[in-house]
Amino acid sequence: MQNSGALPAASECYLDGEFQPLLECRVSVLDRGFLFGDGIYEVIPVYGRRLFRADAHLARLARSLHAVGMANPCDDGEWLRLVREIVARNNPDDQCVYIQVTRGVAKRDHAFPRGVEPTVFMMSFPFPHLPREQRERGVACVTTPDLRWRNGHIKSTSLLGNVLARQLSADVGATETILIRDGLLTEASASNVWVVRNGTLSGPLRDHDKLEGVRVGLIEALCAEIGQKLAFRPVAEWELRCADEILLSSATKEIVAVTQLDGRPVGSGKPGPVGIALHAAYQQAKHEQCR
Repeated sequence: MQNSGALPAASECYLDGEFQPLLECRVSVLDRGFLFGDGIYEVIPVYGRRLFRADAHLARLARSLHAVGMANPCDDGEWLRLVREIVARNNPDDQCVYIQVTRGVAKRDHAFPRGVEPTVFMMSFPFPHLPREQRERGVACVTTPDLRWRNGHIKSTSLLGNVLARQLSADVGATETILIRDGLLTEASASNVWVVRNGTLSGPLRDHDKLEGVRVGLIEALCAEIGQKLAFRPVAEWELRCADEILLSSATKEIVAVTQLDGRPVGSGKPGPVGIALHAAYQQAKHEQCR
């Protein structure tokens, strides 16, 4: 279903040291995030007003900032304080906190400006839980060539390539667009992708072509916990199309089975045993690891 575009009018956000109503928040048109997409973002899931794997999300934020030559404007303690304050000021209990840091306001010039303060923005939105029936039956995806830049490991606000890819699936009522580059699986427009064949769960190599979701490390730990075979390796397109199971993982999708790919069933056409076991382990981890 397409997003209605309705804005949460009662939400409060944070911008450059001030908490304020979201719809009253204003950023200069000369901000480099607006002009160039010159910024980094992160999304932290919140369950029952408790942060889930916040340390890993903040570590990825720091890595992305470093990769584009931006100083981190806060240490972890200050980030956690601000995130918890945003959560306290907003509803419901299950939320996602969005953090964005841009290079700041300066004259329009492609080169990095000097002596400019970064723009720090933060907001919360209700956690977009997948409907139970959709999670139980699995979701549909389509595929397309991965035409994005080769620094996919940076969680950049320059997301036009991902936006165009996602719209391909939105146009046909599917949940995600899975990306293929040089005959190999990379990721999806806003998710990591996993393939199950002959009982082994495989994820693509961790490299610059794709963003390593925080759930990648969690799934690695969960597989060790439940005795699930796991491999990180190049995954060919043909393996994707012949998979027994395909899974998506992300902060908002958690772990969900793909049961239709390009109009054809995946495996039995129903969520398989590996995906079901990992989803159950993920739910248990939420209860144990939120803080």
